[in-house]
Amino acid sequence: QVQLVESGGGLVQAGDSLRLSCAASGVTFSTYAVGWFRQPPGKEREFVAAIKWRGDTTAYAESVKGRFTISRDNFQNTKYLQMNNLKPEDTAVYYCAAKQFGAPFRSPEEYSYWGQGTQVTVSS
Repeated sequence: QVQLVESGGGLVQAGDSLRLSCAASGVTFSTYAVGWFRQPPGKEREFVAAIKWRGDTTAYAESVKGRFTISRDNFQNTKYLQMNNLKPEDTAVYYCAAKQFGAPFRSPEEYSYWGQGTQVTVSS
């Protein structure tokens, strides 16, 4: 059973940075592609970023390109989302999702496992 746990969310001011972590247990996380999604208040869940299970292939939403970076640490069994120059419109619950041997999918339906989410609030 794959369990994903996000951490690193919080309340910050516009222009600040946060690093979200997605830790996995019960599996060799290096064989999983990971996607980050977010759900702003009152809106649908949307794609943020994704990384292929191996190599450096990544994908980003246009709204975060150049500000957010997705990465992995296979030794720590963790994937990260570095978020710089945060804006109020980045306020959302952020979720990580995983798919074994996956590509950097943009569609949430492609992912097999989901974390519970971590809240990110950016004040202006």
